[in-house]
Amino acid sequence: MRYVAIGDSFTEGVGDERADGSLRGWADRVAEGLADATGTPVAYANLAIRGRKLGPIVQEQLEPALALAPTLVTYNGGGNDIMRRNVEMGPLMDLSRLVVRRCREAGVRLIVLAGPDPTSRIPLGQVVHRRGEELTADIVRLTDEAGLAFVDMWHDREIRRPGYWGADRIHLNPAGHRRVARQVLAALGHPPAAEPPTPVEPRRSLADNLLFYRQHVAPWVRRRVQGRSSGDHRTAKHPDYVTISPDPGRRD
Repeated sequence: MRYVAIGDSFTEGVGDERADGSLRGWADRVAEGLADATGTPVAYANLAIRGRKLGPIVQEQLEPALALAPTLVTYNGGGNDIMRRNVEMGPLMDLSRLVVRRCREAGVRLIVLAGPDPTSRIPLGQVVHRRGEELTADIVRLTDEAGLAFVDMWHDREIRRPGYWGADRIHLNPAGHRRVARQVLAALGHPPAAEPPTPVEPRRSLADNLLFYRQHVAPWVRRRVQGRSSGDHRTAKHPDYVTISPDPGRRD
């Protein structure tokens, strides 16, 4: 199997750091799960870059992904678009239709994901939630029409709980990435055998909320004003294939 993931910080794995500081994330976990489930190595590439809006994801990642001749592609995007001041859903859907068409032309199996809903804990959450609902409904129609597997984490109520999210309340923590990986593996016909323990719910004080605004909201606003992105000058973590071997002792 040759598996390529395209997307933004959600797919890059932000929030799921290894002990050495490198990112893991749900897509890495899916590659590991496929290797373990099939007992054979998986060639895995991850072209996702944090901060990318849907246009750059499709324009900069899709064709390089297909050039790797994958047998499987996972695709997610739009989360950064719906958090901007102005967004039009029509062009976003045109981009997703292009992904579907190109993967079909290439004979590649495509799994489409809707990212989880963080809006109950972020500023302007109601606006972002409304846009996310609209975008997800459009993706549901597209995947239904195309007969594609769709992993809908946006409507997964369990993952909305605080125990699945990192300190910035936008990115998943390891428990959140683990849950997404389980859902993707199930869509691929490899559901994990046992449910992991429910993560402990963090208790947030007023001081925690003030720290959240100072460390995460203020820098995000500053980048928007300056026209910068968290992904500026970053490159994909796995632009070419790495080999993920089966590991009978892998617990996570």
